[in-house]
Amino acid sequence: MFYKDDRLAMFIDGANLYAAAKSLGFDIDYKLLRKEFDRRGKLLRAYYYTALMDSEEYSPIRPLVDWLHYNGYCVVTKQAKEYTDAMGRRKVKGNMDIELTVSAMELAPRLDHAVLFSGDGDFRPLVESLQRSGVRVSVVSTIRSQPPMIADDLRRQADNFIELDALRDIIGRPPRETTAED
Repeated sequence: MFYKDDRLAMFIDGANLYAAAKSLGFDIDYKLLRKEFDRRGKLLRAYYYTALMDSEEYSPIRPLVDWLHYNGYCVVTKQAKEYTDAMGRRKVKGNMDIELTVSAMELAPRLDHAVLFSGDGDFRPLVESLQRSGVRVSVVSTIRSQPPMIADDLRRQADNFIELDALRDIIGRPPRETTAED
């Protein structure tokens, strides 16, 4: 499904990919991830999308975002919004679907193959639109978790589905042990 002369771009829904890998019991080594898809074609861009909480003094995602930024990823962030739901629970909203979609549509004329790291069914219309533009789309997520982390209609729409668990030995590292100090 990948050709050496393909112009590729990776679009990573950070929260979705993190949740999928966590459900499978491993952490992603983003250096190895970039290297793997660079090997599969001509990687033009590797985008990573995540929402950040500015109200927190320390955000656990901040070191990763900084590392990605300095190591060749195009990091797209926005301020997460806090709100209280009807039950009085504090919730955080930080959906990055629109930002990812806009980037993919802008880059589509220069791409042969888009690799979407998300199982969110909301991306099915994006995949369909990219395909109409002549771009092949691979979706990376998992059906091996309970429940599966990929929407069935997204998996069916994609030209190629890549099981995240099948990439474990290539891009994975064991989950970091947490201690009482963490």
